[in-house]
Amino acid sequence: MSKRIILVIEDDAAIRRGITDALGFDGYQTLEAADGRSGLTAALQSSCDLILLDLVLPKIGGLAILEEVRKSRPAMPVIILTARGEESDRVTGLKLGADDYVVKPFSVKELLARVQAVLRRTPGRPSDLSSIPFPGGTLDLDRCEVRFDDGQRGELSEREMELLRYLAVNHERAVSRDEILERIWRINPRSIVETRTIDMHIVRLREKLRDDPANPRIILTVRGKGYRFAGLEEAPSNGGGTSGSPSA
Repeated sequence: MSKRIILVIEDDAAIRRGITDALGFDGYQTLEAADGRSGLTAALQSSCDLILLDLVLPKIGGLAILEEVRKSRPAMPVIILTARGEESDRVTGLKLGADDYVVKPFSVKELLARVQAVLRRTPGRPSDLSSIPFPGGTLDLDRCEVRFDDGQRGELSEREMELLRYLAVNHERAVSRDEILERIWRINPRSIVETRTIDMHIVRLREKLRDDPANPRIILTVRGKGYRFAGLEEAPSNGGGTSGSPSA
């Protein structure tokens, strides 16, 4: 199981070290930035699942970083770290789209609880799923491979694997094209006029999974909303039965 990655942007070395040690002990992987400029670069380019962002930073302030993150990566969860006397900045941060805030000095238990809560309610980067059953076979995401019940196998690209994993983890809902662009391609959907990239990937995935494009059972098109992974519902259960496929 891959670890969730937390980016810590904090200029106080002692506080930063205390946060990363606590997160590491709790099973997270961490990235660090000691000033606003390097923090902004990491926030926009790193493959992280959540950002812990101090508001008072050298070179570039935390609110400016938050504003840029919301423009480029609107779904990225952010928890702001503030001093007790910075109430106005705290309010501004929440208005700019911060998911939560923690007031200094804070306890390790409070910080970890808020991190866990934000990650639970955020459709974050799903990295802990390695095998997915579907009608007629199994997806081995660790090997980027499709294994069919008749013994044949097929290969998946890294991008196809991530797309399937994300759809499968969020199988109870339709996932929009904009969300896929943001979470898998790391592209701000508002920065592009139109793209058929997602649709073409879905076409190729249906071919690789032997999913009839005229009557798909694994990857459904939900009109006006996006795509939904129905393979888990159609795959044989332990008792050998199958459940009905929802309509597209």
